[in-house]
Amino acid sequence: MGKLVAIVGNTGCGKTTLAKLICHSSRYTAFLEQHRERPFQETFMQDLKTAAFPNQVDFMLFRAEQEAAIRASDTVGIQDGGLDQDFHIFTRLFYLNNYLSESEFSLCKRFYELVRKTLPPPDCVIKLNVPVEILAERRKLRKRGIDIAQNTDLPKIETLLQDWFCSSLPLPPRVEIDASDNDPTFSKSIAQILGFIETQL
Repeated sequence: MGKLVAIVGNTGCGKTTLAKLICHSSRYTAFLEQHRERPFQETFMQDLKTAAFPNQVDFMLFRAEQEAAIRASDTVGIQDGGLDQDFHIFTRLFYLNNYLSESEFSLCKRFYELVRKTLPPPDCVIKLNVPVEILAERRKLRKRGIDIAQNTDLPKIETLLQDWFCSSLPLPPRVEIDASDNDPTFSKSIAQILGFIETQL
């Protein structure tokens, strides 16, 4: 059975960059978000309430399919975000923002819980920490054509991350990395991150 490493954190903290770096410098395989390829993303940007539900179901299904592929292989898969972040952070964020109704959120929760009964959670988690004010500045320089989250969402996401990581839910082994420096190669922490992954797997 393959192994799964999830990189989580606020939007714009460097999850995808780090996933690519880890896979470039090791034998691991990246399983990325691919937001441009998701069929409901552009519609969601144009009509938040109408497209929020199919968009979230599609994202969680896509992440579950990635996990199933990883578990069916002998690889170590690295995800930028992943199913757990899609539910605990973004599905909850869209519910808080009233993009999802109570019944739509309940369906997303049922789907997530069913998948987690079928597929094991990540083997370990890397959490990137960046202060909200730094993330807001980075977003000004970020050239991303499709970006659902807004600067006003950053504090909400940070609270949801803390709630998730402080919850009574059993969480996989994890390490927290300060990613607040302008260090796109993660030069100060990549050795620690790779060592953590090797230790856990």
